[in-house]
Order: sequence, then structure tokens, then C-alpha cells
Amino acid sequence: MQSDMQRNFWASTVDERPEPRPRLEANTQADVAIIGAGFTGLWTAYYLKMHAPDLAIVVLEAERVGHGASGRNGGWVVGNLAGLERYVGKLPMEQRRECCQVVADNVDEIGKVLERENIAADFNKGGAIYAAARYPDQIAIQKHYLAHLHELGHDETNCCWLNADQLAEKVRFRNGYGGIHHRQVATVNPAKLVAGLAETVERLGVTIHEHSRATTIGDHTINTHHGSVEARNIVCATEGYADGFHDFRNHVIPVQSLVIATEPLTDDVWQEIGMAERPAFADASRLINYGHRSADGRLVFGARGSYAFGGKSKHSLAISPEDIHLRRDLLGDLFPALEDVRISYGWGGSLGLSRNFRPHGILDRESGIATAGGYAGEGVAAAHLFGRTLTDLILERDSQLANMPWAFANASHRQLIKRWEPEPLRWLAAQAVTYSYASEEALMRRNKPAPLIKPALTKVNDFFASIIE
Repeated sequence: MQSDMQRNFWASTVDERPEPRPRLEANTQADVAIIGAGFTGLWTAYYLKMHAPDLAIVVLEAERVGHGASGRNGGWVVGNLAGLERYVGKLPMEQRRECCQVVADNVDEIGKVLERENIAADFNKGGAIYAAARYPDQIAIQKHYLAHLHELGHDETNCCWLNADQLAEKVRFRNGYGGIHHRQVATVNPAKLVAGLAETVERLGVTIHEHSRATTIGDHTINTHHGSVEARNIVCATEGYADGFHDFRNHVIPVQSLVIATEPLTDDVWQEIGMAERPAFADASRLINYGHRSADGRLVFGARGSYAFGGKSKHSLAISPEDIHLRRDLLGDLFPALEDVRISYGWGGSLGLSRNFRPHGILDRESGIATAGGYAGEGVAAAHLFGRTLTDLILERDSQLANMPWAFANASHRQLIKRWEPEPLRWLAAQAVTYSYASEEALMRRNKPAPLIKPALTKVNDFFASIIE
């Protein structure tokens, strides 16, 4: 039995079904067959049923509902898309603003569905703080990011700058120099959300089979070890867990993300930290730190993902004591009141990163295969958006989403998403990026002028990022 230190906090808040859903043990037919009972697969099933209630839909899950990233992520619901600039960069500003409004409104749409379907998932729209919270150099980094958000087309009222005093009213960091307030961000308990969503689609008539790993996709057919599903459309919703299946693993690779949760903090500690509105927060580290205050008063905090040689997805929950201590030390660096805090849970999972470093919603009408993914760590909100997008593509609805630049019909993922380079090139590039990021952060920590070294490191970062992107 795993100790709490090697468990997913979110899973501890949900009563696990005593028995798994029935395994697929026959050859059956459906209108739509979906591989993966995570957010992408379940949201696609939900919206297909909303718009076409008579469709027969079957979902195949290799493990249990929410086994992958959907049940073990950091809980951010972001009104943006990682890689959005690759779609809108050359568009007129009016079209950019339309795209940004769609991704911003997506957060509120999720909240509306949860209320309508009575899914109690601790949804809280407290916005996000992207702070300069450790080094003075981070002020310029965050102001550059704010300009980037505005250049993308995000509304300036939704993405604005906070000075040190304004920041302290939201979150009180050790060194709160200032930061961005992004209003269109919420937080959620992902395990409650994925469990509630599965029950909702079942109530609508969707069939979910657990422990039914898809082994191959044939001519409009998915095969498992014990049965098969023949369907007009097949949706591959595996994201960072496509290892060993089809060739999606060559186009979207898994990157590990590790998370901890503290013990419930006292009112006095929360008074010192702030966060009364329970915003999400991150600092300007290229190595990516992110966290938020949970509904039961814990601080959930993730940081510094990594790439495993060979592109292996993380199926186990456990993370090492060293990984836990590193994240606790980062928390103490941000919040002095947490220097000696007890960590109750530590876990990890895999997010999906496409070779183009942009999310995608694709339907190949000829083969009937649809797929969405490449969310790069922002999948809680993106999966909802792309589930809606796949629905409109499959049903041939002439909708706003079907005409967004991330929606592709009449093409295959092989045509639209580059293949990743073979090993060891991927691993070496990932190590170089991590090393250069760490070197840049070490210079910021020392707070010493480095007029030649810092620009050189930025160029190194950009060079290696271009290799893996």
C-alpha cells in the first residue's frame, strides 16, 4: 500500500468505484468510438450527446477513468492556449482578438456546464497571478509576457499589470515585485471533475469500458485484447499516454510533471500568505512553478517537469523524496511561512507535447479518425475546448469553433503534426534546454549583472527550444 507521500491528493478526495466498469469482451458497433476516458474523450462524448442524442458512443479506457493526466494534474483552468501564437501570429488583430475571446470564454463555459450538470468539482474562478516573486530580473520577464498576451489579442482588462502593493493584496510572496493578473483563469479538483463527467455521460447513454486497452486501429475498427468496436468515427484522446499505441506516440510525446500538496494550513498561515480569493499563481521561472489554494486549505504546487529517455509515459503516481523536497524548498523560497511545512502528498503524471508545440483538433474524414492533444500542460481547459471542436468537426457543424485556426478537417495527424526526432536526439535536446534554463536561473539568483552571459543564455534557450518545438 502506498504511503500518502506517494499518492495523488486529488484521488483521495473521491470515493473510488468498488468495481471497475465492465471490460469490453465482445465485438460491437457504435457511431463513435473514443479511446481514452480522460477530459478530451469525455468532453467529446458529452458534446456529441448534447448535439446528437441518438448517437451510439463507446469509450475505451486502458486503466480506470482519469488514470492519465486528467486525474493527476495541477488543477489549473487557463483561458489561454500554449502555442496559440503559432496559430494567430500572422492573423489581423481583429481575428486574434476573436480567438483569444474564445479561449477566455472557455473557462466560463466549463463553469456553466459543471453547474448545469451538478458536478461538484471545487471550481473557483480566482484568476491567476504570474508574479515576479524571487528575483528582480523577473520583472522584465513578466512585463514581456504581458506584452505578448496583449499582442496575441487578449483583452487588457483581463490581463493587466499589478505593482508590488497590488500584488500583495492578492498574494504575499517573500519578494513580490509585481506581476500579471489574468482574470480568465480558474482552478478545479480534476479528479472530482473527471469522475463527475464520466457519470454524466453515462447518464446520457454513453458506454464506458475500463481495463480495455486499445491495441490497434484498423479500417474503422478498434481492437482490444478481448473485443473490438466498429465505428464510423474513432477519436484518439490519449494525449501524453499514447506510448505503445498506433503512431500517435511519434507525434505527441509525454513530458513528466510532478506535484505536491501540503497539509491543511492554519488560518494564521493563510492570513500571512493571502490568497483569500484562491487565485492560481506562478513565478517567472523558465522551469515553470505553479500552484493554488485547494478548497480544503492546502497549497497544491507543481514544478520543473522532465522528459524521460524513450518518451515513456508516467503511469505510477510515486515521486522521489528528492523531488518532494525540491518542491517544498521552492515553496519556502516563495513563502517564508512555508519553510517548515509538512508535505502530505506527492505524485506525478505526463502531459502531451506535440512536435509543432501547439494543440490540435484534427478529423481525417477519409479514415474517420479524429484526435486532439498537444496541450503542453494546459489540458484541463484545452480538453474542453477541443472536445467541443472535435464534436463540431464530426457532426459537420459550421460553427465558430470548427472555423478556428486549430481545427483541421480532411487531413490526418501525419500531415499536420511533425514526427519527433529519434533518440537520443530528443533526450539530448531536452537536457540542454533544462541545463540552460537552470544556468539562467542561477544568474538571476545571484542578482549580478551579466550583460554578455544572460543574452547568450537566452539565445541558447531559444536555439534548443526551436529544436524540440
